[in-house]
Amino acid sequence: MLKSYLYHNLIEAGCDEAGRGCLAGPVVAAAVILPKNYRHQVLNDSKKLTARQRFSLRDEILASAVAAKVAFVDNNEIDEMNILRASIKAMHLAIDGLDKVPQFLLIDGNRFYKYKDIDYKTIIKGDGLYLSIAAASVLAKTYRDEFMEKIDEEYPEYGWNRNKGYPTIFHRSAIMKYGITPYHRKSFSLFDSQLKIEF
Repeated sequence: MLKSYLYHNLIEAGCDEAGRGCLAGPVVAAAVILPKNYRHQVLNDSKKLTARQRFSLRDEILASAVAAKVAFVDNNEIDEMNILRASIKAMHLAIDGLDKVPQFLLIDGNRFYKYKDIDYKTIIKGDGLYLSIAAASVLAKTYRDEFMEKIDEEYPEYGWNRNKGYPTIFHRSAIMKYGITPYHRKSFSLFDSQLKIEF
């Protein structure tokens, strides 16, 4: 089971993002404050869970959390400011939207820009260590997946209902065949020069 907190005497929010390595769609971040006595045997890094587990956990997280918020930064902003800044902006927006002000932030990864005057700790693979970060990873992943499935209805050629915008061979092949959409990140390397397609 993951750890419930780093500091027992502080109100901690766990933060994580989803969609950083995608070719299309937004980057989505979440911030979650869990009760200090919160425990869960299954909750983990969202990448280690099935889609069914993630969506089941999402309802439980939202019901159990002291506060939780999800924030989106779209592909146009990603192109304007770069993916690192966009990811951190999404985290800041999520923290800003919490109903309760945290006293400390647990950030998944190794890069962050300080939010207001709140101290923080960056933790590599933190979503596999702390429940609050894992909860944030589940929220960010599930809300982003839902968004990608929705826009897949507009552009079904790219397989976003399956690849969620990640650079799969199918997705790159579709870009080469059909071009880009308003949801693609133009600042990313969208074309794979080694990809061979036979029409």
